Amino acid sequence: MPLQRARTLVQWFVRPLSEPERSFWRVVTSCLLAAVTLWLLNALNKTYTTRISYPLQWNYDATQYIPVRPLEEHISVQVTGRGWKLLRNSLGFEVRPAEVTVRRLPVSRSLPGGTLRPALIVTMEGLQLNAILTDSLYFEFEKLVERRLPLRLSPAADGSALPFAASFTPTSITFRGPASTIASLPSPYPVHLPQAPAGSSEGSIIVPIGGPALVETNVAEVRVKLQPRPLLTRVVRVVPEARNFPLALNYRLKPARVPVQVQYFAEDSARISASQVRVLVDYRQLGESDSVLQPVLMPLPTAVRGARILTPALRLSVLPAETSPN
Repeated sequence: MPLQRARTLVQWFVRPLSEPERSFWRVVTSCLLAAVTLWLLNALNKTYTTRISYPLQWNYDATQYIPVRPLEEHISVQVTGRGWKLLRNSLGFEVRPAEVTVRRLPVSRSLPGGTLRPALIVTMEGLQLNAILTDSLYFEFEKLVERRLPLRLSPAADGSALPFAASFTPTSITFRGPASTIASLPSPYPVHLPQAPAGSSEGSIIVPIGGPALVETNVAEVRVKLQPRPLLTRVVRVVPEARNFPLALNYRLKPARVPVQVQYFAEDSARISASQVRVLVDYRQLGESDSVLQPVLMPLPTAVRGARILTPALRLSVLPAETSPN
């Protein structure tokens, strides 16, 4: 008997799904939609008190000042109003933002939220302002200035001079941005080149101009033409370092100091000292009946662009044990 009742109940639910009864579900769906619509309209006509984020609009002279931190776009408030007004605010539909006016460079970097009450009351159409929940709005403005700077190639990553000079088109660039940032820009302004052959002298390279945040330039890129640079030459006389010589051997090398010619750029002259140039002679180079050693240059600092030993060979003289080498 209970099984029969269950079967009857299932048939009652399934019967409307048959082809002749499908109109039944259309009627049910229409009734549900109508009920939901009436409920929603009734709910939107009621009055509610809630917390919302109300939009702000900052008014300032953009030709004189620039914000150096993002400005607050909303303020948190508690309001009372009909559901229609609250829904319109949530969707951002025809919402008039509250205006925050900056007439001169402010000394303080914060604004109490309560000072915006008059502006909020004026712009909140159909809403009653109960309380401002945001304690303070934080901002930072600086004077907007311009500065024109000449250009130069930036040094290599290790600080050494680049192997080429450059001519720029245009020869200088105007930077526009916050006063403190613009004042900190170096003059001449360094232009960073992409990877290029050290001896590149033909054609030109288009290089984008970078810069700090909030800084604009009057051009986005410059044309750079590379030209070879002359090298300075200097002769350094170095006492060779002996390696693998017998401890009891009393000897003399001739010449006692090896002349080494080094080449470098003028900017790197202060970075190069005679102590950085080292020459090595190895006793194991000697043959059984040989007395000539070949000096070898040790690794040089990156500031040295070229080097060669002017004396290709040193003569080794073995002295008597009681004779001291000169």
